[in-house]
Amino acid sequence: MTDRLDEYRRKRDARRTPEPVPASSPPATGTKRFVIQQHHARSLHWDVRLERDGVLVSFAVPRGLPRDQARNHLAKHTEDHPLEYLAFAGEIPAGEYGGGTMTIFDRGTYEADKWRADEIGVTFHGERTNGRYVFFQTGDRDWMVRRMDPSEPGWEPMPVEVAPMLATPFAGLPSDDVDWGYEMAWGGRRVLAYISGGRLRLTDRSGTDVTRWFPEVRPIGPALAPIEAVLDGEIVAFAGARPDPGLLARRDAPKDAAAAKRAAERTPVQFLVYDLLWLEGHSTMELVRYAERRELLEGLALSGPHWQTPPFFTGGGEFACEAARAQGLPGVVAKRLDSPYLPGRASRLWRSVKV
Repeated sequence: MTDRLDEYRRKRDARRTPEPVPASSPPATGTKRFVIQQHHARSLHWDVRLERDGVLVSFAVPRGLPRDQARNHLAKHTEDHPLEYLAFAGEIPAGEYGGGTMTIFDRGTYEADKWRADEIGVTFHGERTNGRYVFFQTGDRDWMVRRMDPSEPGWEPMPVEVAPMLATPFAGLPSDDVDWGYEMAWGGRRVLAYISGGRLRLTDRSGTDVTRWFPEVRPIGPALAPIEAVLDGEIVAFAGARPDPGLLARRDAPKDAAAAKRAAERTPVQFLVYDLLWLEGHSTMELVRYAERRELLEGLALSGPHWQTPPFFTGGGEFACEAARAQGLPGVVAKRLDSPYLPGRASRLWRSVKV
């Protein structure tokens, strides 16, 4: 009888990896359990494993299971894994097969309504994952996975493109200070960040994709995973310990990957995130006010080597202006605390004030 774990064992050295490497396959249990593991290996992906006939039939899904019916996701059919993998999480040493950090994203049971050599239909009953999905073969080990039932009530697909809301220039601070929040005017390149399946896409004010210009910002995708979001902010170049507001504007836009790499080596950058436009299937632009969006944004705890959420000041416009002057920044942006996000519009609800 064929040993279904033979390929699994050949790829692993039990002396070097903490993964379970059983000597034999156990008999089928009669249960239908599943586990989804978030795997930070050479590239981030999710491993979906389905218990069947005493082993875990496994797929590596680079972007995770799709959360709506509008998209199919790639799934790589990998070797069968032992049932002990249902509980495995840990650090696979660098240099070993699948080296990297593995955590359990979800687990539970499933029902199978179809199980063929080229198509598998299952309904998940997990702590975080529920719904019917179909895995279908497109090549040898190449498969796709599609969600078949509707998403949760109120789910909205991530927008493909959002034009940033703009501030209107004003000569002075608002008189009703208590109703406003204040941010620094960083003088950087305005960008929108679309984060899905652990991947980042950056666009500028004109809608141009500028992701490759700023490779140091890309790790924000896997750092935020599995959360999906659309963020508004600026890419700011720092000269020494302080921001240089004019540096990014003077820098020539990189024309290719090599130029982008050289630019990144010349001037380290930070992605300063100050607004949240879409989160986990729900738009926050029209119904969620600025103060509430900032609260949701701060809940994401965005903090990395090249990204952060700078503070804002509720009231205290004069204090904000003093802070801007101390940092050599051009001014502040005053935003009404009850302001919606109005894509592509310049509004008096947001006011840019020079210092």
